[in-house]
Amino acid sequence: MDATQAAVQAGLEGVVVAETRLSEVDGERGRLVIAGGDVESLAGTISFEDVCAKLWAPYAKEALPPSLQRALGEARVRAFGLLERVGDALEAPDAMDALRAAAAHVPVLPGRELDTFILMTGALAVFTGAWARRRRGLAPVRPDPALSHAADVLRMVGGESQPERAAGLDAYLVTVSDHGLNASTFTARVIASTGSDAVSAVVGAIGALKGPLHGGAPGPVLDMLDAIGRPERAAAWLEAELRAGRRIMGMGHRIYRVRDPRAAVLERAIERLEKGGLRTDRLALARAVERAADELLRQRYPDRPLRANVEFYTAVLLDAVGLDRELFSAAFACGRVAGWLGHISEQRATGRLIRPASRYVGPMPG
Repeated sequence: MDATQAAVQAGLEGVVVAETRLSEVDGERGRLVIAGGDVESLAGTISFEDVCAKLWAPYAKEALPPSLQRALGEARVRAFGLLERVGDALEAPDAMDALRAAAAHVPVLPGRELDTFILMTGALAVFTGAWARRRRGLAPVRPDPALSHAADVLRMVGGESQPERAAGLDAYLVTVSDHGLNASTFTARVIASTGSDAVSAVVGAIGALKGPLHGGAPGPVLDMLDAIGRPERAAAWLEAELRAGRRIMGMGHRIYRVRDPRAAVLERAIERLEKGGLRTDRLALARAVERAADELLRQRYPDRPLRANVEFYTAVLLDAVGLDRELFSAAFACGRVAGWLGHISEQRATGRLIRPASRYVGPMPG
């Protein structure tokens, strides 16, 4: 069947363009498998460094270092040395603009792709921390290579890191490390399929993640919770939003027909923070808002399953560990880079040039 006969699948809905060993998203059952493990069993039990190893190992041409935590720590130190060469990239008012521009300065290490992966992962963390500090008029904090990746991210952002907060951020980074062929991962694979380098592919993926339909909603979820203020106000506030034709932030997902499994994982991570002594009033508020939104959306859209997605509890968790809402999408990139890099490697090993067809519907000459 040629391009003039083939059915157009808007948004490539349902079109399978790759086989992957990295993650599986089951939208009907609400299940996410990352590198052979359910996300519920991974987050909080293995580290971000461990999930990087799981995502990079299947197609790595080089042996992974004996301690990926140490290697990432050393990479963060090397990336800190890149701050002098990124120019005014980190002066951008938007964190994702800054991250995209700064990431383009990460050098490609010829013949050492795994080292490039490790350096890029460390660099995104360093650039995120440096941007957060500069916007407050503070000098960037030099990385501590002895710390875990999550702990050092918090230290580079806020100047210190507490074990409970680091554990919460680590669970988040694991949870968002990969998620099938989402828009940013597909972008990375398209770029990799051309034979381009990993740095270019990650820069493109950051650009895709910046879009509000992909990675840009956790901050507005926090804005919504702030506007509601108290659990008893949830239903009335949400009803007013729906009457005004506005969407409810953090509810609904392109793939999941049930509650996003990552929402449950992050909700439990917040519970662990509270048990560790880090109380947040927003957890009770978020649960009340979710219950009210579930009911209202079910009544208004009975044929459209609109349940809590990952962004709903991302906002509460990242706020609890000490990240400002302006950093939420950059924090997402710091976790998702693990999956991007795994998919870049897989695309090179198993794929071919991604070049879909289009159907011309414009005027013809003559």
